[in-house]
Amino acid sequence: MTTDIGTWIAALLTLCIFSFLYRDNPFYKFAEHLFVGISAAYWVCYYIYNILIPNLYNPLFIQGQLLFIIPLILGVMMLMRLFPQPAWMSRFPLAFIVGTYAGYNFITYLQTYAIDQVRATMVRVVDVSAWQEFFAHPGVVSFFNAIAIPVVVVGVITGLIYFFFSREHKGVFGGLARTGVWFLMIAFGASFGYTVMARISLLIGRLYFLLHDWLQLI
Repeated sequence: MTTDIGTWIAALLTLCIFSFLYRDNPFYKFAEHLFVGISAAYWVCYYIYNILIPNLYNPLFIQGQLLFIIPLILGVMMLMRLFPQPAWMSRFPLAFIVGTYAGYNFITYLQTYAIDQVRATMVRVVDVSAWQEFFAHPGVVSFFNAIAIPVVVVGVITGLIYFFFSREHKGVFGGLARTGVWFLMIAFGASFGYTVMARISLLIGRLYFLLHDWLQLI
């Protein structure tokens, strides 16, 4: 067993978090509040020294750029949300931030999540090289590589049809919409499975820490 005090503290806090698997208890609440408090303090210091001082204090009070008075006023108005009476003042900087962020990132999101997605779907429907590889070396992997692009194209089209509500989902149109539902279910299931596997990976990391770094059993 290790004699490092830092490892002992981390191991005990990990066990306090794991104790929630049994039921809610004071040990879990202590570790939870400690984590939230340290995280809040860390991010407060981070924003002060890495964002507020270099981006507002230095340009305004040291370099004398008076234009930065505007973000200072907006920031103070945002803090008014903490008080009941002048809380309405925080709506103006909040609306300014949301509107600016939406306009600034509109092109980026359109390029990344719309145009590139459509371009990737419409480049080619049949991958000739993948089919040649499949016929030359038949197998499960080569087969899935060959049908990957057609499956993606069908999934995109049927998924868009499902969200087309201007026409009743009946007949052939309804069948395509139901096919789109299956593709959406598979996509959401894969995304959820990836999230679960990521959480399991974190769990394995903590168990390895307890057994290797703390108890030194492995």
